[in-house]
Amino acid sequence: MDITVAVDAMGGDHGAHVTVPAALRFLRDNPDVNIVLVGLTDALEAELKARQTQTGPRLRIHAASEVVAMDESPQLAMKNKKDSSMRVAINLVKSGEANACVSAGNTGALMATARFVLKTIPGIDRPAIASLMPTMKGSQTLMLDLGANVDSTPEQITQFAIMGSAMFAAIKQKNAPTVGLLNVGSEDIKGNEVVKAAAEMVRQTRLNFVGNVEGNDIYKGTVDVVACDGFTGNITLKASEGVAQMFNTAMKAEFTRNWFTKLLALAAMPVLKSFKNKLDPRRFNGASFLGLRGIVVKSHGGADEIAFYWALAQAVEEARSSLIQRITDQVQHELRHFDATDAGEKSAAEQSV
Repeated sequence: MDITVAVDAMGGDHGAHVTVPAALRFLRDNPDVNIVLVGLTDALEAELKARQTQTGPRLRIHAASEVVAMDESPQLAMKNKKDSSMRVAINLVKSGEANACVSAGNTGALMATARFVLKTIPGIDRPAIASLMPTMKGSQTLMLDLGANVDSTPEQITQFAIMGSAMFAAIKQKNAPTVGLLNVGSEDIKGNEVVKAAAEMVRQTRLNFVGNVEGNDIYKGTVDVVACDGFTGNITLKASEGVAQMFNTAMKAEFTRNWFTKLLALAAMPVLKSFKNKLDPRRFNGASFLGLRGIVVKSHGGADEIAFYWALAQAVEEARSSLIQRITDQVQHELRHFDATDAGEKSAAEQSV
């Protein structure tokens, strides 16, 4: 089945200068994918002309007359810019003309617009931002929420766990992926009241729940899915990015300290290159907005061509795995399970009376 991706070509720090070449490279590597570049027609045509490329059956331009700025108010962008490249790209998903949307634009505006246009899956209160993280095992851990919901209830964290499990099972083709709740300790008595209540709720689901996990378990690959509120998740993500940048800076400083360390760097180059490729943050670019009735993938605003390429790959993988249907089925399955459990508890209580 051919997959069509609507690209918000004007979004991000670099706009069409990055999104267009990334889209062209992705088309060359994936013959069963079609791309719709959404944005200012003149700007997109200029980018294609500069690369001696024309539109065709697999590549077309869909005009949009407005662009959402990176620092623009999400509410104002959603209300006042109904013909923005971001809004039009999401509309293509809603209409069925595209299977997924990818944008490097304003995160708040993208989430607000996507939620308004696509709505949430029945049984889901709020969408969550999910992303795959590298682990020591060479595998990946899916973590959510990474910042969409600063305040989350136990019910919502449980929904994040359900959606995360469904996503991991779909894209990694693994039955019953393990799920953990991010906490300050693995013991049941640890954590605030919200996390404790969430743990009790997740235990009542049919998920493969292993209990609480700590921050270092994310990169150990202790579980397949780590669920938490958006406040905790975003701080964890930003702290991880900071450590990676510090490590990279320190390595460069040490290997360029003097002529001897430069020789060592030259000898270690194959190992360093392999290490960099495995942990290149660009390969993990592309955060998914889970809980919507359509696939929306958010690329980092400062993404380069390679990073945006991987965001496109994430969107296509989700579309190929029928992710929305998988999440919908999982949520409905768990809701029926909760209803049956509640009915059983009420019946038992009535009999005891």
